[in-house]
Amino acid sequence: MDGQRRGGGRPYNSGSGSGPGRVPPGHPHHAPPPPPKSFNQEPIDREKTCPLLLRVFTKVGAHHSNEDFSVRGKEPKDEVQIYTWKDATLRELTDLVKEVAPEARRRDATLSFAFVYPSKTGRLVVREVGRTSSVPNPRRPDDSKLALRDVDFEIGDYLDVAIL
Repeated sequence: MDGQRRGGGRPYNSGSGSGPGRVPPGHPHHAPPPPPKSFNQEPIDREKTCPLLLRVFTKVGAHHSNEDFSVRGKEPKDEVQIYTWKDATLRELTDLVKEVAPEARRRDATLSFAFVYPSKTGRLVVREVGRTSSVPNPRRPDDSKLALRDVDFEIGDYLDVAIL
């Protein structure tokens, strides 16, 4: 699977090693690592911000394959469309999926979330971004608090949910 995201990103310069562009730790110009994205983001005012349309595809047992999405207009039939915001958490999305997929309501169900998006070569990629439990359990931590924007969601991506 080609997991490279459109546009790519620049890796953080940790300051280790030597050579041009490297600043040793402790130097006044050494930048600390950036905080996690969720702490960098301003909250979205859902009363004033237009929601986005998220196409969600569910499947029991596994994720759909890249080939399942290869022909535009012939995506898998098990689709639900959700209007949401980029700050929607995987817990919020879990609860919405549970409303339409009875299998996701099982107490022992795990939901695996994956984005489906075109790679730089134009082929669609299915990339897992997090997992939640159908019923929150403090003894079994999961990715419920992750928001779409925290895991590099871009408008136009599909969301594939495997109900395990």
